[in-house]
Amino acid sequence: MGDKKVNRRIKSWFIVICMILCVLLPAIPVKAADLDRILDYEITIDVNQDGTLKMIYHFDWKVLDSTSEGPLEWVKIGIPNNKYVSMKALTDNIKKIGYLSDGGSYARIDLDRKYKKDEVVTFEFELVQDYTYQMNKFVEGETVYEVTPGWFPDCRIDKMVIRWKADKVLRTDPAADQVNGYYVWTKTDLSKGEKFPVQLVYSNDAYSFSVDKEIRDESSDDGIAVLIACLVIFGSALFLIVIGVWAGTYSSTANLGTEKKITRTKVVYYPSCPGCGGTRPDGANNCPYCGRSFIQSEEVIKEEDIPKEDKKLRKIADDGLYPFVSSPNTYMRVHVTHVPVSRPVATRSSCAHSSCACACACACAGGGRAGCSTKDFYNTNLKLKQLERKQLCGAK
Repeated sequence: MGDKKVNRRIKSWFIVICMILCVLLPAIPVKAADLDRILDYEITIDVNQDGTLKMIYHFDWKVLDSTSEGPLEWVKIGIPNNKYVSMKALTDNIKKIGYLSDGGSYARIDLDRKYKKDEVVTFEFELVQDYTYQMNKFVEGETVYEVTPGWFPDCRIDKMVIRWKADKVLRTDPAADQVNGYYVWTKTDLSKGEKFPVQLVYSNDAYSFSVDKEIRDESSDDGIAVLIACLVIFGSALFLIVIGVWAGTYSSTANLGTEKKITRTKVVYYPSCPGCGGTRPDGANNCPYCGRSFIQSEEVIKEEDIPKEDKKLRKIADDGLYPFVSSPNTYMRVHVTHVPVSRPVATRSSCAHSSCACACACACAGGGRAGCSTKDFYNTNLKLKQLERKQLCGAK
């Protein structure tokens, strides 16, 4: 009799353990092979008279795997916010383009066909974007565009090129060469999630800038979507912490929060205006008489580059302009940003390839591509019975 009770207990514990494993094991992350690779990503930007940005995106997108999650049929590219003026395709292989709010702001690009392994699809589109600058952020009388033109957590980029029309630009950070009237930054072999922010500064009167058109939060609808997405992410992270403690995998699967990024720029000023010879007033970047810039040179420096005589500057972690003791007419401009830190767990969906593209002072959720569509993104109002007649993946 005692043996039967023991056997029943063993069976009961065995069933409980199996149920726990059925729940926990599918959630344990499994590193997956890359689905795509971006061979060339270029963005060309012109500032319109009203301060909006005309942005032309170019992609050479290679499919590495069309079996695990289907061929490439559409992608979504993160854009700054929902205050865009226009969006249009520039290549014939874009069947449809439109705005997509899915926990962020995106351009959804539907391609002309299914692209399979080893195929490369080259596509371009144009976006005219509003609400992308800030006035008097660092220096009174100056307008700043801070741009982070694209990062892909799940996809490598062989080459990224940023071109920005040089007309009326006071300075850039980092420095860039001019080619055919554009400042050009080129970066190769970007790893997954790698970012390359740039900053451009104009006088407030360079274009028709307005405080009413400064960067602002998106519409309430998008705000709700972002809030929901954050709650989902928080809940998922909490769940993964529990799993990580149980399975000993937390340290390698989740890392959520922010980190402080400090950019130090060494700025050397002319003691007098190179144009009219006027004396530089304290704190002035431009001559009050002829408008010429007092800035002789700018250079992004590291903490270890600061001379020993100015070691106090190494401890400064607040925005501002601070003088060097060791060099006359030389200052250190400090810019502090709080960068989100997130190493998402590698997960897969039966119908979606996960990737991301963001641009221009935005904080958007992950972008993506998929071999099928399970949502009515373009409000085609398909009836449920119609969907039931079609296969979910690859339906035509």
